[in-house]
Amino acid sequence: MNEQFNTPSLPPAGPRNSTMAIISLIGGIAGFTVLPLLGSLAGIIFGHIAKNEIKKSGGMVGGNGMATWGLILGYVAVGLAVCGCIVWAGFMIWALIQGNSYYSY
Repeated sequence: MNEQFNTPSLPPAGPRNSTMAIISLIGGIAGFTVLPLLGSLAGIIFGHIAKNEIKKSGGMVGGNGMATWGLILGYVAVGLAVCGCIVWAGFMIWALIQGNSYYSY
């Protein structure tokens, strides 16, 4: 009755993902869906923080891909917003010019 059971050992756990990298990815996605400017800025800010945290951890913290995609999505959304503002301003200038010439007698 003195039997010993061989329990299988668990594989070693990999590096934990950076919370900042997860927030960066969520912010980058939110920048295209529900929070256009705020989500993009969060993706950019937390992405840079996460990249720094991952670099300083010496391999103990993962999530570099999530941080990178959060940065990419954030910068693309901000770039599209800037382009949209430029197009809108150009249209408004064009409309003002056209409006003034339409009513001239």
